[in-house]
Amino acid sequence: PAVLRAGVAAVLAEPSRGRYFIAEAAGRVVGQTCVTYEWSDWRNGTIWWLQSVYVHTDFRRSGVFRRLLQQVVHEAGALDDVVGLRLYVARENRTAQETYRRLGFDDAGYVVMERLGRLS
Repeated sequence: PAVLRAGVAAVLAEPSRGRYFIAEAAGRVVGQTCVTYEWSDWRNGTIWWLQSVYVHTDFRRSGVFRRLLQQVVHEAGALDDVVGLRLYVARENRTAQETYRRLGFDDAGYVVMERLGRLS
């Protein structure tokens, strides 16, 4: 939790790192996503990555993520340099994958590999 708190604070303190989109119902946060930015030399433009997608269990399948995505698409579409959206999803999370497909996302054909931790 401490690392996550610091990460959220870092995004809020430095907008070039990303921004949050929040969905509320009756003054309560029921969904959110964070958008971060990747420059693509192949596409000569910026790809917006949807990170930390979450919808509270009581509000899933009610259109919360669809509305968040619509706002992201609206704002990204207003910028000339944004050339696409990406997100990653756990292989076993078939429900989320189907949701993303219904909303226009396709399998990008990549396997995400990572090397985490302190690099020295």
